[in-house]
Amino acid sequence: MLKSISLQNFRNYKKAEFNFKKSTTLIIGKNTAGKTNFIESIYLLTTGKSFKTDKDDQIVAFGEDVARIKGKTDEADLEIVIGTGENVRAVKKFLVNGVAKRRVDFAEHLPAVLFSPEDLDIIVLSPGLRRRFLDEVLEQTDKSYRLALSSYTKALRQRNALLNLAKETGRRSDKQFEYWDNILIENGNLLTQKRENFINFLNAEPKEVFAFAITYDKSTISKERLLQYKDAEVGAGVTLVGPHRDDFLTNMFNPDDSTAHDVKFFGSRGQQRLAVLQMKILELIFVEKALGSRPLLLLDDVFSELDSGHIELVLDEIPKQQTIITTTHREFIDKRFLKDIDIIEIEDGKV
Repeated sequence: MLKSISLQNFRNYKKAEFNFKKSTTLIIGKNTAGKTNFIESIYLLTTGKSFKTDKDDQIVAFGEDVARIKGKTDEADLEIVIGTGENVRAVKKFLVNGVAKRRVDFAEHLPAVLFSPEDLDIIVLSPGLRRRFLDEVLEQTDKSYRLALSSYTKALRQRNALLNLAKETGRRSDKQFEYWDNILIENGNLLTQKRENFINFLNAEPKEVFAFAITYDKSTISKERLLQYKDAEVGAGVTLVGPHRDDFLTNMFNPDDSTAHDVKFFGSRGQQRLAVLQMKILELIFVEKALGSRPLLLLDDVFSELDSGHIELVLDEIPKQQTIITTTHREFIDKRFLKDIDIIEIEDGKV
């Protein structure tokens, strides 16, 4: 249970505090009030990362040098401090009960599932969005995955820099690549296996909202494949194989003959959204099974994007765990829920 969160110089919040006394909290505000920023602050306490940006200095309020996000749960006091300055790269610190931690150790104290309007396009937009979905789930439930993803990302950055240099100079030293290749192969294979296990879970679980089957389009990394793409990589200046190029296809089935059709190309907009809703419900189940407790559910302004039938499906999930909802209008929430929830109104970063 997240009991409270306080923000200082975070985005448009100069200073604000939110307390959560009931299992469901409704945050109401206009589109510019800072609702998504508020959800982002909770997500930071969950994963140590933003879902909106990779640049930490963008999180700090304009004109300020330090932002703080503090959260109190049943079991721990969590804090993230982000310091920045002119011509200085942002520095992010993680603390649990006042003790400094690495991000991989910090990101295990407040599991959460985020559902935002952007998630409704997981199926139809870029592979990067689908990879992010896989990473969001597995980083929260598996420390070995967090460690492997961090090592893989750093090694990939270094290897791509070497490839770009080789492209510019026309010279490639195999010895320079050996160290980074080994790191990519070791960690990349772990990422692939964990992703495959999760996709197998999604395929095996009963689906009450929308039936689908996922095909994992994995980009396996090995010495043989790196050798196969050696010349092409120098020409491109980037690494061409590995889990950073993974994708997955979501198939639905024709009820008449059971033939599979890619929902991205053959599904209606409504079917695509039902498939994503089903994925998010299964994500809740997966996290619960992996960690032994139901995760916090964050619903960021999704009701403005859904029709009444889809809204009802989401509302059915709300009572099953602590849920924090943002919306522009309380009318989106069924009246039977309003009497049992806390309602907080915000305006321009103020409660």
